[in-house]
Amino acid sequence: MFKQQSPRLRLFKTPVFQWMIGVTIISLAIVTWVLIQNTFNMKETRISIPTVHGKLTGILTLPKQHSDKVGLVVFVHGDGPTNASYNGGYRPLWEKLAMAGYASLSLDKPGIGSSSGNWLDQTMEDRAQDILTAIEWARKEPFIDQNRIGLWGASQAGWVIPNVVKQDPDIAFSILVSPAINWITQGRYNTRQEMLQEGYTGEEITARQLYNDQVLQLIRNKATYDEYMHMANEEQLISKDRWTFIVNNVESDATDGLASFHSPVHLVLGGQDINVDVQETERVYRQMIPQSLLSVTKLPDDDHSMLPSSLARSTFKTYAAALFSPRKLMDAHYLDDIVQFLNSIKEKS
Repeated sequence: MFKQQSPRLRLFKTPVFQWMIGVTIISLAIVTWVLIQNTFNMKETRISIPTVHGKLTGILTLPKQHSDKVGLVVFVHGDGPTNASYNGGYRPLWEKLAMAGYASLSLDKPGIGSSSGNWLDQTMEDRAQDILTAIEWARKEPFIDQNRIGLWGASQAGWVIPNVVKQDPDIAFSILVSPAINWITQGRYNTRQEMLQEGYTGEEITARQLYNDQVLQLIRNKATYDEYMHMANEEQLISKDRWTFIVNNVESDATDGLASFHSPVHLVLGGQDINVDVQETERVYRQMIPQSLLSVTKLPDDDHSMLPSSLARSTFKTYAAALFSPRKLMDAHYLDDIVQFLNSIKEKS
């Protein structure tokens, strides 16, 4: 007679158990894939820089192996409560820079991560001082090539970088991605484009603009937050901290500051940008910066953040790419273009 199978052996052969094994294997494969895709070919180090206002924390990224000194790209954020890595969004570019022989230095904004202060208390000049402090700190590092320290900045950085360059004549290059020219006209453009995209009527857009103009008048008059609250529309309510930030920065305009550039400037513009009027930006940059210093790349299918249009139109696809294929969050043409620019100025030096 055959021996009776043990209960444990019978359990192993049940469909439910086999299904659980299959799910476990698939889950392990997914986790392994995510870990591999989110492992970048570079070395990251958390850093802390003392300042008169407290400390600034951030990340210094280096090539995994380097024998010679490396260039340095200092990152200047756009608007918002941005941490050093832009929630991981900068890493594909950091990796490209590391492979091209450049370090990257990026700070947590004040009040973000372990940085002291509150970024909403800052002016564009305050932000420039933070970047200048970071550059001064980096120049003391023996592995940094003093002749290849430059800036990368997006969006609101367009009001910060000219300020930095004006105060530091040794900046070797500047890369500006989707920078605006004027705070007020940029806001009007962005509001209109977003409302058009969301299907609002012309009358609704006009009504919103009239309301925004009333708020703008209060801001320009440096009205108190309480004065604003007396007329505020609850559906477009501005927080108290944000109100102070806008009051302090609403007159920002990059036009005159662009004349401060004395080293190569690379301008990158996305054709699907609804935040910034890229045609105005290009026109003013060409008008104010000598042709010998300025290069311009237009990426017709990219949005304000250099997301390809296939991702920009789908929140689900964007989150999926961030998790499963983060290198695809930025247009490959954009990443290659940055490296090509850096290689071109290296060849000329």
